[in-house]
Amino acid sequence: MKAMPWNWTCLLSHLLMVGMGSSTLLTRQPAPLSQKQRSFVTFRGEPAEGFNHLVVDERTGHIYLGAVNRIYKLSSDLKVLVTHETGPDEDNPKCYPPRIVQTCNEPLTTTNNVNKMLLIDYKENRLIACGSLYQGICKLLRLEDLFKLGEPYHKKEHYLSGVNESGSVFGVIVSYSNLDDKLFIATAVDGKPEYFPTISSRKLTKNSEADGMFAYVFHDEFVASMIKIPSDTFTIIPDFDIYYVYGFSSGNFVYFLTLQPEMVSPPGSTTKEQVYTSKLVRLCKEDTAFNSYVEVPIGCERSGVEYRLLQAAYLSKAGAVLGRTLGVHPDDDLLFTVFSKGQKRKMKSLDESALCIFILKQINDRIKERLQSCYRGEGTLDLAWLKVKDIPCSSALLTIDDNFCGLDMNAPLGVSDMVRGIPVFTEDRDRMTSVIAYVYKNHSLAFVGTKSGKLKKSFGTGPQGGITQEWIGVEGDPPGANIASQEQMLCVYLQCSSHKAISDQRVQPLLCCFLNVPGNSS
Repeated sequence: MKAMPWNWTCLLSHLLMVGMGSSTLLTRQPAPLSQKQRSFVTFRGEPAEGFNHLVVDERTGHIYLGAVNRIYKLSSDLKVLVTHETGPDEDNPKCYPPRIVQTCNEPLTTTNNVNKMLLIDYKENRLIACGSLYQGICKLLRLEDLFKLGEPYHKKEHYLSGVNESGSVFGVIVSYSNLDDKLFIATAVDGKPEYFPTISSRKLTKNSEADGMFAYVFHDEFVASMIKIPSDTFTIIPDFDIYYVYGFSSGNFVYFLTLQPEMVSPPGSTTKEQVYTSKLVRLCKEDTAFNSYVEVPIGCERSGVEYRLLQAAYLSKAGAVLGRTLGVHPDDDLLFTVFSKGQKRKMKSLDESALCIFILKQINDRIKERLQSCYRGEGTLDLAWLKVKDIPCSSALLTIDDNFCGLDMNAPLGVSDMVRGIPVFTEDRDRMTSVIAYVYKNHSLAFVGTKSGKLKKSFGTGPQGGITQEWIGVEGDPPGANIASQEQMLCVYLQCSSHKAISDQRVQPLLCCFLNVPGNSS
């Protein structure tokens, strides 16, 4: 492996495309790129302070960085503009409701607040920062100075997730011109389905202190804007959960990409074993009862090798060049995905991995076909984790078009046949773990981060594409896969430990941004 020019062992964890401002750069150091030198700027966090999420204000280029116990606002040249402390505080994950609402009999300890979700609410000029303390409550911070506008915590709707791991929550904001916005929340439940729905839609009120902030968009005695994992599911798969990898909106729908355990019978066997299946989940933005919930398995195959464990994903446009290759419009949505080999390992994925492309319209066409067949009375709902028993589809005479949002029948619905992505390239030794993509001068570019800390770029991505450049090589452990996107500058999150005696080893997070990299101009 190549060493970075500073005396730290570094871990690639995040990719971020941001817009450059005009202010003076903090530091400039050489980085290898196709035997040439390229400048970059860096920001170092406090020792033992991990970075969890990054988002960029596409209007200003300011970077918001969610860390352990802190939120940073950085300029586009990585100067600290302001910080906001979020922890630590006294807590116990078994306290529900949290101790700030009622007395808890569990022993309290000083607990870090890990940032689990970071979103920009452009309409109200605020940052939504949700942490691991107090069952996942959120702060609403003013973008300008990170002043706390609100911190709702006194109702059960304010507790979004009890999972303490970073990256366990994904949110997608749906904005309206004359109405309050919606926030779709998807989270692992960590065996606590009675407290947390796995997916829900919430109100984003204009007033950050309003009593209805994060309330379910619709809720009555029988129906609500959420889906909970039934307790019966845990009798079949005791450690069942849905692990969310990515979320986005497109057209009239909101999508989440997931990993789910399921029990299957291997060929020639009468016994079942647990595997993990990657699935895309789709919901209509306007569906308050979640009758439009559909999930479809996704995967990739190349040279007879199956890649089924989703590691990361990113939504981008096709661009003119790749669009011609794939037979789609330049503005059509593509999903750039990273899968590792097989289905049996979630936490310790195999090093063999693949970068694959999905044409979103083809996935939607497959969902429409499944909806049409089910409403003809063919097959079952095929959603084992939600409907433990097979429930047959019911016949109904109606037209199902591209924007059909379901009825209170034949829902929620699963697609049984897997949609296969288009493989771009594979990596056998250094597992790919993160991806970002965008269009530059009609070409689709994809940047991929790997387990060992390498950052690779694919130019002219397509079925015949491949790695054309290897930017940096550093030493480290498996990185995360949180990504935010804008143009002009490529930022990677590195976690670095100093080369000292083991007893004195410190960990220092590092944000590193390469300059002038929007295209293939190296």
